Amino acid sequence: MQLHKLLPLLSLVMAASAFAQGGPPGGMAISVETAEVVPGPVEASVKAVGTLAAEASATLRAEVPGQVIGIHFREGESLEKGAGLFSLEATVLKAEVNEARANASRSESALKRADELYSKQLISGTDYDAARANYDVDVARLRSSQAKLSKTVIRAPFDGFVGLRRINIGDYATIGQELVDVVQLNPLRVDFSVPETLLPKVRPDQPIKVRFDAYPDEVFEGRITAIAPKADPRGHSLEVRATLPNDELKLRPGLFVRVTVSLGVKQDAIVIPEQAIWPIGQDKTVYVVVDGKAEQRIVKLGERQPGAVEIIAGLEAGETIVTAGQKKHYEGASVRSADSATPAAN
Repeated sequence: MQLHKLLPLLSLVMAASAFAQGGPPGGMAISVETAEVVPGPVEASVKAVGTLAAEASATLRAEVPGQVIGIHFREGESLEKGAGLFSLEATVLKAEVNEARANASRSESALKRADELYSKQLISGTDYDAARANYDVDVARLRSSQAKLSKTVIRAPFDGFVGLRRINIGDYATIGQELVDVVQLNPLRVDFSVPETLLPKVRPDQPIKVRFDAYPDEVFEGRITAIAPKADPRGHSLEVRATLPNDELKLRPGLFVRVTVSLGVKQDAIVIPEQAIWPIGQDKTVYVVVDGKAEQRIVKLGERQPGAVEIIAGLEAGETIVTAGQKKHYEGASVRSADSATPAAN
């Protein structure tokens, strides 16, 4: 190769070698964005998954047989406790009530006569006891027939919302047949579990934040109401129940939920911007600026917040870290801040 062609190639090789051993040609420092590590507050929390459930839910069933002659609701509407939902044909039961009432009235008259005669010692105690027993039996039969008749009108057991009916007018309802669901929608219940190691930290009245896939941009807040008295020996977890207000009726029982339980606030935690973390294999590292040089340091992460992460080992307050530009440098490279250092914590 001719000498005039070889000299430019040698110059490029020497420049590349100089960059690999100590930075850009001419010893220039790499410009990066930095921030000073300062302590600040961070909220400790635990995340879990759970299920939304109704505080009260019932499947109404027919308690007496009969043809459906009336449906008194619209599906999905709200209703009050005691509202009539279905009417069943009750001709036979009404006749039984009238017969039982007549028998009870007759027995009552007979008991009054027996009481007068017994007070005058005109009948024996045995006859008086028989009259009293007949009256008691007839009254019991009257109450039983009235109870059966009342069951021909199926009523809402509590305030809530009625679901989709499973029977039509004219159908014959048999005993135990499902007719419709009634569900209470406000408040709702959140059931989830947390590791048993959190037993000292999780307690009733603790706030929770709940997220749903149906509303990805919204956070719903509730409170823990109860913790199971024993742990699950298979999963080594604690069953937790919380109450979640649903004033706007956006939520429905059965939805999958993501729960965050607040465990308190650490006032002097080390929190840095999330973009300062540089993963190397399974390790998480941060570049620390020491005497103008980049020092790569393995750190241990703690709580996460939007755009920030807690460092529980590997960094100390007062140190300066690289927050942007990690791709441009390496361990031991000379660096300089592209702008004034700003605090790394919130």
